[in-house]
Amino acid sequence: MDTGVLVGGIAGGAAASFGLGWFIRSQLGRARLRSAEQRARQVLEDARREADSSKRDALLQGREEALRMKQEVERETLQARNTQLEAERAFQQKEAAFNRRVELIDKKERDLKKGETEITTREGAIAGKQAELEKAIGEQTARLAKVAGLTPEQAREQLISSIEAEARTEAARRAAEIRENAQRNAEREARKIIVLAIQRYAGDHVSESSVSVVHLPSDDMKGRIIGREGRNIRSFEIITGVDVIIDDTPEAVILSGFDPVRREIARLALERLVADGRIHPARIEEVVAKVKEEVESRIQEFGENACMEVGIHGVHPELMKFLGRLHYRTSYGQNILRHSIETAHLAGMMAAEIGMDQTMAKRGGLMHDIGKAIDHDQEGTHPALGMELAARYNEPQAVLESIGYHHDDYMGGSLWPVLVAAADAISGARPGARRESLEIYIKRLEALEKIANAFPGVEKSYAIQAGREVRIMVEHTKVDDARAQGLAADIARRIEKELQYPGQIRVTVIRETRAVDYAK
Repeated sequence: MDTGVLVGGIAGGAAASFGLGWFIRSQLGRARLRSAEQRARQVLEDARREADSSKRDALLQGREEALRMKQEVERETLQARNTQLEAERAFQQKEAAFNRRVELIDKKERDLKKGETEITTREGAIAGKQAELEKAIGEQTARLAKVAGLTPEQAREQLISSIEAEARTEAARRAAEIRENAQRNAEREARKIIVLAIQRYAGDHVSESSVSVVHLPSDDMKGRIIGREGRNIRSFEIITGVDVIIDDTPEAVILSGFDPVRREIARLALERLVADGRIHPARIEEVVAKVKEEVESRIQEFGENACMEVGIHGVHPELMKFLGRLHYRTSYGQNILRHSIETAHLAGMMAAEIGMDQTMAKRGGLMHDIGKAIDHDQEGTHPALGMELAARYNEPQAVLESIGYHHDDYMGGSLWPVLVAAADAISGARPGARRESLEIYIKRLEALEKIANAFPGVEKSYAIQAGREVRIMVEHTKVDDARAQGLAADIARRIEKELQYPGQIRVTVIRETRAVDYAK
């Protein structure tokens, strides 16, 4: 019993222990299951949230992509539509232009057809009128021949003569107009160039002249100059080559000689002899020799200074010496060396204006009168002598032409003589450059009026403006308007041929018709 009880107790304890263990394991299992379920739910919740987030992101990306694609499609569609609209507009414009052109062509065709119709109509009318005119002309010709007593051939000759006279008058008028226009244009351009050159060059207008009078301190010096039995004056004249004139002029002695250089040497030598007081043949020879050397040196210096002032180089020293001799030559009171320098400057300025070589123009202008340095020693005109002298020292052809032909009509076609002649005339004709005697001035005025009065139809002529213009009154019954222009040209050509004058002379022909009546 006790063993049974013990076994029962043990079995009950074991059963109780088993039940307790089972209970405990069951609780632990439930707890683990709940924990696992919680983790599973947590994992599921996290997975659901991630899935929702991914779904939203994917949905947003899909919407954005769809929107972008939609915008691109709309943009492409819009561009295609614009292109199509532009093409349609261009086509419509071309179509409109084509339609206008077609309409214009149609209009021109209609106008052409209309014009052809009118021309045909007019041709018919003209043919009819021409027939009527020919008939009328025939009748009129017969009537005129009957009335006038002229055959058709004679009437035709009369008509041709009248037409020729009218044509000749019209041709003269047209020629006068053309000549006047050409002269006006040429004068305007030439005046522009010449005035510009004159304005740019401001030369000294003081003209020098060689002095041939030596002033003495007293009249007693005249006896010492003459010397015993005239030996001093004879020696002085033989050595210097000039004539000494001693007259009643108080305190003055006149030196006369054609060579200006010799006269200058004699003047300086006599002034030194008078200042020194020792006057005898040996002293005269000594002083004249010294003065001659000084004058030759001064002449060379004048030539070098002239070349330097003008700005030309490479001139032969002998040519410079001849240029320097021009300092002692004058023309109408104008110093020729200063005139040559002024001509060189003016020629250079005008050459620059018309596109010619300025240096060559200056060279030709400076040497254009170099022949005057020797024209009193040799036979020939100063242009020919100067050209020969310059050729001897190898001057360029342009300079030779400027020297040889600046006073003549050169037919060689070169412009150098024309340019230098214009500059020469400007330098010689400016106010104060030259002087002329009253007798020469009066003779020139009389010669102008005499030339004008020699032409038929001239009633009166007047030289005015110091001989710069001649006005001619013609008889209106003998000289018509066309002849008046030709008369002015003929008188101008004759003045150029027969007279020598500086500058230019204007010839004005005046023709007028006066109607006179009296009230009684």
